[in-house]
Amino acid sequence: MTIRHLVHVLNPASVALFGASERGGGVGASVWRNLQASCRGALYPVNLKRGRLGDVPVYARAADLPAAPELAVICTPPDTVPALVAELGALGTRAAVIVTAGLTAAQKQAMLDAARPHVLRLLGPNCIGLLSPHAGLNASFAHIGATPGELAFVSQSGALVTAVLDW
Repeated sequence: MTIRHLVHVLNPASVALFGASERGGGVGASVWRNLQASCRGALYPVNLKRGRLGDVPVYARAADLPAAPELAVICTPPDTVPALVAELGALGTRAAVIVTAGLTAAQKQAMLDAARPHVLRLLGPNCIGLLSPHAGLNASFAHIGATPGELAFVSQSGALVTAVLDW
């Protein structure tokens, strides 16, 4: 693994959340709450069905964003992910966290193929998200954030991440 675009994953100047919502215990709502509480840069909620989230305007599509986000967090249905990755890459987005679960092998390959020409860094799919405490960023659906420190922790397992956060 190279470090290309890793700064945009760990310390993005702007974040777009695709599938942003305020709907109960949904993943998009949990990630939205965590991002609102932690994101220091520009934050863009994206949802086809919402015009506002509270007092924040919502964008319908990636093409509607005022600028290409450095990091995209994707919580949309599996069949939307490959095309969305392609669109974000074409816009100039450098990294994406794919929280979406349930992608088929073909959809995963299409996602990778869509990212490759744009050198778009991907994390996921089917992950809890990303916590970057040194940047104050919680782009996850974890129930609590991580505190900054001298230790890095990377895990594929969301259950292990939440156990460590609780600890």
